[in-house]
This record gives sequence, structure tokens and C-alpha cells, in this order.
Amino acid sequence: MTQARSGLLIADKPAGLTSFQCVARLQRLVRPLRIGHGGTLDPAATGVLPLLIGEATKLMPYLIDHDKEYLATVRLGITTDTLDLTGRVRTTAAVPALTRAHIDAASRRFIGCIRQAPPMFSAAHHEGQRLHELARQGLEVERRPREVWVRSIAVESVELPRVTLRVVCGKGAYVRVLAADIGEALGTGGAIERLIRTRVGPFSITGAVPWVKLDEADPLTLAAHLLPPASALDGYAEMILDEARTRAVLHGQSVVVPLDEPGRIVRLYGSDRTFLGVGRVLPARRLKPERLLRADLPEPAVVRA
Repeated sequence: MTQARSGLLIADKPAGLTSFQCVARLQRLVRPLRIGHGGTLDPAATGVLPLLIGEATKLMPYLIDHDKEYLATVRLGITTDTLDLTGRVRTTAAVPALTRAHIDAASRRFIGCIRQAPPMFSAAHHEGQRLHELARQGLEVERRPREVWVRSIAVESVELPRVTLRVVCGKGAYVRVLAADIGEALGTGGAIERLIRTRVGPFSITGAVPWVKLDEADPLTLAAHLLPPASALDGYAEMILDEARTRAVLHGQSVVVPLDEPGRIVRLYGSDRTFLGVGRVLPARRLKPERLLRADLPEPAVVRA
């Protein structure tokens, strides 16, 4: 038995497991604390899967807002119902002698703020059901396109019919849809053959914990890999409050601060440098606590099931 700690765990998800299954497998090590993930990865995809434990789960919306980087191997000349090679083949086509310049030109059309409809085989919802559940029943429903942000698409290698792309995008973007769209723009069709998430915000795959270590871990080993909850907010400005403002914020009250940037999110620290949570700057230099962590409360013990 040991004490559970809230925090952030950067896992390297293997192929074959859903993000939910990863959460479920580690839940036995952190009970009774909650655990959640910071951004779904396809079952066939691998790479960075941030896991938030205990009070750190309150920071999930801010972690999800981070940019994500993927290394995507696209097989040209094929389309499938899942937009990757795990699905049923819909069409095949010959792949001409495309050059890096051809692929780069086609990819540039999808950089910036673009509109994407979620694929049928995805975790998005339609009238209370996940799309992939409907897809497995042979159903296809209308999906409303939504705006997503693609920051960059770089051509890493061309070994036809395979093309490897490095994609940096914001939340809600589907790399499988990008691959299909680029394949269509090239006139060949395309589907994801391999997908690796190499980064979520400041968290790189080089620092991720291999899944085999986590799957066989005990609570002490798991705790050794935990990052502090505030790590989920890396990249956000921090604000240290004096004693009076700390007391007010802990009671949910807004306070006056020397910052006139309405809408800005900041990490809040108490006068003793204890991490308190997240605040949002309001007009008239006021700061409102948005998510507070119960850092001052003792955490319950963890019992391995």
C-alpha cells in the first residue's frame, strides 16, 4: 500500500488498445482516485497519451488545447471505410510517379483553418451514440463539418505508394481525414497505414513511459513516473498571489491583479508557492478562479486490486 498522488502521466500507447482501455487498465493502480486521458488516439495508432490522475483531471480541458504532432504514413492508391488500413477497402487505383513537390503542393491546401467532418469510425457523438457504434451497425449519418486548425504538414519521405507526413494540428483535427483528403487531391486516394502521435504540447514521445512498464507496474512504480499537476499547464503564464488574494481565490472569489489581458488563462500559485489551479483574467484587471485543485487536502491511500 502507498499513497496515491494526483498528477500527469505521459504514456506511450501501443497499437491495439483504445485510449479508454489504457485508462481502465491503470485504474486498478490509482483507486479510489479518478483517471482520464488528454486526447483520444485511434486503437491502431501509437504514441503520446497524456493520462491525468486525481485532482489533475480538472485540468483536462487545458491539456487538450495543446497542439499535437503526428508522424503519419499514408498508403496512396487505396481508400477504406475507416480511412486507415484496418477497414474495408472501398477503392484502389494505380499510383503514378508522384514527386515530393506534387505531394507538398497537395498538402499545402489543407494547412490553416479548414473544415473537417468527423469520420464515421470515430469517438464523436451523434444523437447520444458514438459514431463508430453506428458505423459497426452499417449505418452512416450526416456529420456537420467543423473548423479545425492545421499548423503544418511536412513531407518527411516518399517511397511510393507510401508517403510519410509530419502533421502539427490543433484539437479536434483528424489525421485520417487529412490523409484521405490529400490522397483525393492527388487523384489516387489514400489511407493511413501507420500513425504515431509524437508530441502533445511540450510532451514528446522521447519522454513518454513505454506501455509495457505501466501495464506491469505497481503503485510505487506508477507514482515514480508522475509529473506534478501543474505540468498539464506548461506554456501558460503563472501568477503568484499574496496571502489575502490566496484566501479569496480559495473561497471562489475574484480578485484584482496587475494584469489587463481579459480572457487570458494563468496558473495560480499561493503565497507559499502551492499550486492552486487555473484562473481567467476578466475586464477591469480582475481575476476569477476557474478550476481549483484541493491541494491542501490529504489524498486517500491506493490499494492495488
